[in-house]
Formats: sequence, structure tokens, C-alpha cells
Amino acid sequence: MNKIALALCTATFLSPFAFPHTAQAGFFDKKEDAPRVVVPPSGAPLSFADLAETLSPAVVNISSTQKAAVAPENLQEIPQFPPGSPFEDFFKDFMQRQQGQMNGQNGEAPVEQLPSTAMGSGFIVDAAKGLVVTNNHVIKDADEIRVTLVDNTILDAELVGRDEKTDLAVLKVKNPKKHKLVEVSFGDSDKMRVGDWVLAIGNPFGLGGTVTQGIISARKRDISAGPYDDFIQTDASINRGNSGGPMFNLNGDVIGINTAIYSPTGGSVGIGFAIPANLAKPVVMQLAEFGKTRRGWLGVKIQTVTDEIADGLGLKDVHGALVASVTPGGPAEKGNIKAGDVITEFNGQKLDAMRQLPRIVAETPIGKEADVTLIRDGKTITTKVKVGELEKAETDGVIEKASGDKDTKPTKGLELKDLNITINNISPLLRETYNIPEDVNGVVVTSIKMASDAAQKGLAVGDVIVEVNQEAVKDAASVEKIVNAVKAEGKSSVLMLVDNQGQGDVRFVALKFKTSERSKDEQKDTPLETDKTKAEPKE
Repeated sequence: MNKIALALCTATFLSPFAFPHTAQAGFFDKKEDAPRVVVPPSGAPLSFADLAETLSPAVVNISSTQKAAVAPENLQEIPQFPPGSPFEDFFKDFMQRQQGQMNGQNGEAPVEQLPSTAMGSGFIVDAAKGLVVTNNHVIKDADEIRVTLVDNTILDAELVGRDEKTDLAVLKVKNPKKHKLVEVSFGDSDKMRVGDWVLAIGNPFGLGGTVTQGIISARKRDISAGPYDDFIQTDASINRGNSGGPMFNLNGDVIGINTAIYSPTGGSVGIGFAIPANLAKPVVMQLAEFGKTRRGWLGVKIQTVTDEIADGLGLKDVHGALVASVTPGGPAEKGNIKAGDVITEFNGQKLDAMRQLPRIVAETPIGKEADVTLIRDGKTITTKVKVGELEKAETDGVIEKASGDKDTKPTKGLELKDLNITINNISPLLRETYNIPEDVNGVVVTSIKMASDAAQKGLAVGDVIVEVNQEAVKDAASVEKIVNAVKAEGKSSVLMLVDNQGQGDVRFVALKFKTSERSKDEQKDTPLETDKTKAEPKE
């Protein structure tokens, strides 16, 4: 034992009289308001054996095979000859014949293909129909899918439907009535609490049915896997091959689908993530019935309401979803929702955070007239919106895609020293330089100081400022006038509506005034970060 450890251990045996004031004050006595120890309920298991034995037959191993063509060993790259050389046509014809052999063309047998196999897990939710739930990434691009039961019976399966947004898929095994299949049911994941026992059963590393136990470590995790992230975090051991397997509560209900792990080593480090049952169940039901999802669609791009944005909008509370833009002709526009509105309630469900809205809208029946409560110009108003269909909007190309950044060079213009940016009126030359469409009006950002608040908020050269303090702007002078007025009111930041590279991808940005920023020395040591208030493209 080293000296430091010995000193610490010795300190624990000192007499309380060495600390007379603390001892007299009852420091070591239990206080009345101290946390009470909760005694485990009588139903808590001493063993998970009975539960595992009952549930394991419903859990399956999934192997998916994707065939990839293997080139012949003697397939060579065509030699390079001078243009017009007689050898050029000869070798070109030779190579084309070999390519035809690989593809099975010209009446020749195709070259043997090397299968690529992926392993995962799943569980049976309908024994009569042979329906199996798993992760989409387990069977993605598969040519053949096989399901292995707990008794090592191997069954061929076909894809019923899959959903990339939630990473879920539904399979159907062939001739289910010939086998004694066992099914399990979804439970209510919303009733689960941090600290509750959970059981995970799956196929880690292709070893076969494996049972692990743990607790729920956290809920509502956003790991940037998709637009509807709401993961359950657990310390139950989850590894590669567990994907698609069920997470059970002590009642034997599926309350999660094991999907991802956080691991710097590739193995379990006690941080696993599962899709909650209440998110998965409606998706699974739609896939089983329609072979695809049918989600509600509002037609807005949204972003988080930060403290600075709330200050710029004059909001008392920081909650809800800020509308950055509205899709032309979409449900939101028809329902009189406008950019700058803060949606606080949708279809009777209150929004504490921005990321709740996409899921609530998605789960709203298509065609339903939903009540939307929002804040506009400091006033709370309610409007009705007829919910559209997300998949149809995507198929029709109604939903716009964000454009990439362009490498541009800054030009001279009006410098807003309090915001550390330089702006210019949009001239024909600047429209051509930054590829700004003719129907886009505002002022263009031509220079940003490194490590400034504007740079950290993701503002880029070539972005177009459309509104300042919710007032449309057409020239640099009007921007300067509004900015000075906002600063004179004593506000710490000014709210701007910014069009990303003038391509229609708009979002609100609250820029701090220089007087309220950190010192220049602090800015030099601070790396640029991704703007976390950027508008979400999916809603």
C-alpha cells in the first residue's frame, strides 16, 4: 500500500473527537431529510433462469447473405496502347468477353460468387404468421435471409418491410405452421424507470442464444442515429450480433430492441442502446400491414430554442420547437404556421424539447386535423393543421435537401463590429460568386472573424441574412440600423434568419454582441464547434 493510500485508510479510523465541532453537530447522524433506502420488492428475482427459459424460444438468430461477384484470377486490366493501335481493339474485345462471363452474359455461365454474411438477432411477434422483428441494418441489401430457432432449426425468411429512419425491419419465415413457434409481446416502455432490471437475449458474435442482465441506465438518449432518437441506455452486456434482439422487463414483455453500443474497443463497455417499444410498435405494425411506414408530416424545418434565441424572441421560457422555415404548399403553410413561430403543443401533447415534435407528428394519423399551439410575436395562438404523409412528400420531391458548403473568398463590405461579421448588398457579381438564386433577397455574409460567436454558431461566408429581429432586410444599411436598435435596448444578442448559401435551407441564429462575448484570449484557445441549433431537416 503506498503512502497516499495508507494515509487515506488511516484517516477513516480517526476518533470523532478529532473533529469536535462536527461531532457535536451530529455530522455522523442520519438526518431526517436524508434519502431513504428503498427495499427491493418481494417479486425481485433471485435468479433469471425461469424468465430466460420461458423467453429464449421466441428469440432467433438471423443470418443474412449478400452475394458479391468474384473476378477470375486471370482478369487483367486492359494494357494501354497508343490510340489507333491494332492491339487496342483486340484487347478491348478480350476484356469485354471476360466481363460478360462474370455477369453470365453471352450464353456463358456466370463466375462463382463469394457470399458476404452478416449475423444478428430478432424475436417472433406473431407465431401464426411467422413474423419476426429485427434491425434494418442486420438484413440491409441481403439476397438471402435465414432464421435459426433456439432448437437450431433453420428457416428461410423473406423481407416484409423495413424502415431506415428507426432502423427496424419485419421478416416472415416460410411455412410457420410446420414449426412450434413461440411469440412475445411488446410492453409499455414509458413505464420503465432508471434502475429497473432488464434482460437482453441475442446472438453476440454469432455464438447463439446468450442471456445477459442489467438495469436501465438512462432514458431518452439522442445518439444522432436518426430523426426519432429516443433510446433506452442499459449496462446489460450487448455486443456485435445482439442487434435486433429484444430487451425484456421482469414481466417478460419486450420493452426495447437492442440496436447500438458505445465502444472504443468494439466490445461491450456497459453502454448499450435499445429502441423503446413504444416507438417501435407502431412502426412494426405498419410494416407488417403495409410493407412500409406511413408517417404524419407537418412541412416545417425546426430547431432548438436556446436561451439566446428565447431572449431575441422575447420568450419567458425556453421550450418548444422554433420553426425555421415552412415548406411551400405543405400542411403547415396551409395551417397558417410561419417561420419564427415557436410550437409549444401539437395534437394535445406539450413540447418540452424540439426533438419531441418529429416523433409526435410522425405518430399522428394522416389526414387528422390537429390543434397546434404556438407563440408568435409574444402572443399564444392556436391553429389547426391537416397532417400530411411524409413518405408521399419524399416521393414527390416536396421536401428539399440541404446543399453543401462552397469554398468562397470574402469581399469588402459593411463591417458589423459588434457581431464580428461583414455583410454586403446582393449584387449580380455576388449572386454569381456565391450562386445565390435570383428570388433570394437579403444581404450576403462576406467575412467572419475566426473564433467569433458567429463562426461558432455555424454562420458561413456566402450565407444570406433574410431577417433581423424578425424584420425583412434588403440592404446592409437596414441590417446595421436594426442591430444598433436591438443593442440600444440592452439585449445581449440579436436574432437573425439565415439562408444557408441562399439555397432555401433557412434557420434562426442568435448572435451575441461583442461586449457580451468571452475575452479575445479565451476565443483564441477555443476550437470551433458545430452549431447545435441548426435546423433539423426532417419534419
